[in-house]
Amino acid sequence: MTPRIEPPLMGEPYLLTPGPLTTSAAVKQAMLRDWGSWDGDFRAMTAEMRKRLVAMLGTGGDACDCVPMQGSGTFAVEAMLGSLVPRDGKALVLANGAYGKRSAEVLRYLGRDVEVLDKGDYLPPRGAEVAGILARDPAITHVVAVHCETSSGILNPVEEIAEAVASAGRRLLIDSMSAFGAIDLPPETVPCDALVSSANKCIEGVPGFGFVLARRDALDAAKGNAASLSLDLHAQWAHMEKTGQWRFTPPTHAVAAFLEALRAHEAEGGVAGRGARYARNRDVMVAGMRDLGFETLLEARWLSPIIVTFFCPADPRFVFDRFYDLMKRKGFIIYPGKLTVVDSFRIGCIGQMDEHVMRRVVVAAKEALTEMGVASAAPPAEALQERAKLAA
Repeated sequence: MTPRIEPPLMGEPYLLTPGPLTTSAAVKQAMLRDWGSWDGDFRAMTAEMRKRLVAMLGTGGDACDCVPMQGSGTFAVEAMLGSLVPRDGKALVLANGAYGKRSAEVLRYLGRDVEVLDKGDYLPPRGAEVAGILARDPAITHVVAVHCETSSGILNPVEEIAEAVASAGRRLLIDSMSAFGAIDLPPETVPCDALVSSANKCIEGVPGFGFVLARRDALDAAKGNAASLSLDLHAQWAHMEKTGQWRFTPPTHAVAAFLEALRAHEAEGGVAGRGARYARNRDVMVAGMRDLGFETLLEARWLSPIIVTFFCPADPRFVFDRFYDLMKRKGFIIYPGKLTVVDSFRIGCIGQMDEHVMRRVVVAAKEALTEMGVASAAPPAEALQERAKLAA
């Protein structure tokens, strides 16, 4: 029997968010020592981190390398897009939420030619749609896809998207910010030039840097593309290959914490083990919330093990801000919704949590509804009509 995960060391609330997330005591402990950024010990830490991340790609990963990048996940996304999409290139961005739209905004800031396939709040971009657009527009050189769009919690069909892009002879870039480490993305079956993720997501480190896992030939070809000194992915890679060091001051404590998190990830069974725990978290929590009368935005086939969107109840006594405060008092910080058509909220499944914690989340939600005087958690009719569009 799998042992229960220890609760937060300081008694702080669980972060039911898609990152930053609840981390282990060992990860926190790893940040209590100072490291010299130029010292050989820290260079060895950087080398181990890069090697471990490439190994997580699985079959086909030997053609790739890892380039960590200081800053938030969006810094790493911008470094990937600004370095790997050439200045005379054109990108097709597949958007079904805030993060696809953000990639399009980044590309516009960088002066790149952009086309957006906007699917709205949550409908998935499909391979046939992508193939059609690429056939009509030979100027498109790159396609940008979001693996798990946490605006809704949808797990996008990257396999069929990758197949369409490869068949058209174009290049794919994947924002796997909230999925890498818990959901397989092997280069052999999902060919792409690069994917990007962050330390404070499924590997359960702390904020401070992101990383790009890219084909070496794509990194080689990226020289001179970037319009930013600090976000030049090729320059960062070339410097690390030559010196073993980061070009500018690295987040040393975050790297130390991340190495501890990587070792724990391996001990849990790698991507398969971590993904299985998150999927169990999701299944237990969703079943319990549905028993209370809540409805999910997405049908089961589209639910990611990362974060789940629930419709707000139609009962006028349900006020999200009040629900949020009550859940926080009970030890759980949840996430506001991002849908534009109907009111919603989100509950994350990732971080140092297991199914026992998720059962407590359901109990807390039940108690919060009672305290608010909400008789039914059922959503308004228009919410279910909106969901029906996904099944159509």
